[in-house]
Amino acid sequence: MKPGVYMLMVWLALVIVAAQFAFLPQAATPLRLRIPEGFPEPVYQFANNPLTREGFELGRRLFYDGQLAADGQTACASCHQQFAGFADFEHVFSHGVSNRFTNRNAPPLFNLAWHREFHADGGINHIEWQPLSPLTGSNEMDNSIENVVRSLQNDPVYPAMFAAAFGSDSINSQRILYALTQFTASIVSADTRYDRVSLGKEQFTEWEAEGYRVFQAKCASCHTPPLFTDLDYHNIGLPVDSFLHDYGRMLITGKKEDSLKFKTPTLRNITRTGPYMHDGRFWGLSTAVNHWETASPMDTTASDLIRNGTPPDKQEIRYLVSFLHTLLDDVLLKDEGLRDPIPGNQIHGMLPQ
Repeated sequence: MKPGVYMLMVWLALVIVAAQFAFLPQAATPLRLRIPEGFPEPVYQFANNPLTREGFELGRRLFYDGQLAADGQTACASCHQQFAGFADFEHVFSHGVSNRFTNRNAPPLFNLAWHREFHADGGINHIEWQPLSPLTGSNEMDNSIENVVRSLQNDPVYPAMFAAAFGSDSINSQRILYALTQFTASIVSADTRYDRVSLGKEQFTEWEAEGYRVFQAKCASCHTPPLFTDLDYHNIGLPVDSFLHDYGRMLITGKKEDSLKFKTPTLRNITRTGPYMHDGRFWGLSTAVNHWETASPMDTTASDLIRNGTPPDKQEIRYLVSFLHTLLDDVLLKDEGLRDPIPGNQIHGMLPQ
């Protein structure tokens, strides 16, 4: 072979290789979950779903995209609004497609990487599977995974985003769930007045300090810092009335002793996540806290922690409410990196941020 021909072949081979690499996606940018000082190690470690900037941004867009629902308008963010602590602002029950109502008050979505089970009854035991319930629920987004995949495949934006996040433009259910998990598991709430006091950066007012004392004595066993939940299930002795038509944890375990038990909600951002309780029966924070004063100690169905505890009096309730205001995380509620990234997006149920 003549030297000139050989060099030409080598050059052509290099051009072909270079062209192949030119069309390969760039390496995704690794991210690390923020673990606040004083927090335990998270349950979810991203072991099979490495957290990256591209995966996070894909999940953020999916979270705000109404085309994941059957009506093309009801997004995850319809019921989990950032300014409300990723809960549903002033809705007892959230509205799904065709204005259907869900069965429970929407929980806030933050610090989920520290949870083993999800929903008020713990019916989902893995964060990566959690989106399947609202996506396919007839009173929520009422869609099928097949329809969601097909819709995203036909969207001009998503193939490139999936390629950037996962190395190819293939769109499937697992990648959708992975991306949503990267976004929701990365929402961390830990920058409150309480946190700054705990770190020695600020001090409580007199009423806040008294409220914290009451909280430690009468609330912290269930609403355990730093998550302000023990992640367990309790029957708190809600009165059996027209509101109470939900068996809670018993629906999952089938055990009679789990009747009316619900997962302890976090108290972080509690001033933004009302109305309160799994059925949204209490609108005001003082009203919700007042339940502990009026709950009957003779209710033998309530958890021992409730029946054997000493309820707060009226002044202690005032102190408690003052302390609960220190659990508001304004940084989370205003974080631009968690907001809707879709220009001109109109989502059913969303209020302007």
